[in-house]
Amino acid sequence: MSSNLPINKQIEKYIDEHSLKLHPVQDEIIKYNDTLGKKKKLQISINQCHFLYLVTKLFKPKEILEIGTFTGLSSLSMCIGVENDSKITTIDKNKETSLVAKNFFEKAKVSEQIDIIIDEALNGINKLISQKKLFDLIFIDADKENYKKYYELSFNLLKRDGFIIIDNVLWHGEVVDKNNKEHLTEIIRDFNTYVKNDIRVENMIIPIGDGFSICRKL
Repeated sequence: MSSNLPINKQIEKYIDEHSLKLHPVQDEIIKYNDTLGKKKKLQISINQCHFLYLVTKLFKPKEILEIGTFTGLSSLSMCIGVENDSKITTIDKNKETSLVAKNFFEKAKVSEQIDIIIDEALNGINKLISQKKLFDLIFIDADKENYKKYYELSFNLLKRDGFIIIDNVLWHGEVVDKNNKEHLTEIIRDFNTYVKNDIRVENMIIPIGDGFSICRKL
């Protein structure tokens, strides 16, 4: 069986040059994030932008929930792939970065399709559950300590045959290093095992960016 090709910076650059062009505001967000120092690690990769766009373009979800907004790159990537009557709800506790995201959404002329909830993620999710909201697609990219809670609560909001996509499940490749016992690495390992054993979903891990787990609710 052939193995996956290791992706170095040179190949990544080649892929970017021969793939979809980013929306101009996606480019602006990436350039803005370059000024944020270590915080830029919260941004999804360009390949992940394209993947989220393609998923929404093909799947055509009407209602999307995002847990973890940051500066809006993933929200915008999904929004430019959906129909004009689709809606995205995104939750983040950080007022400053949420305002930055809002400004980018306005610049991209999609702000009417995206509702930003500024709140602790667990509070925001529970409020949506109490409102009996339902979503076709849920994207989780927030604090890793609560990944399992976000995943479980998401089932109360997800339609049958809906999808949950979770970022950072390969954790910079550290999940396979048996000598790595760091707290967050162990959390991601435990989460991945939990999802693998969940009979309520079909799931697979896709090695783009820092790893996406794709789960379809049965």
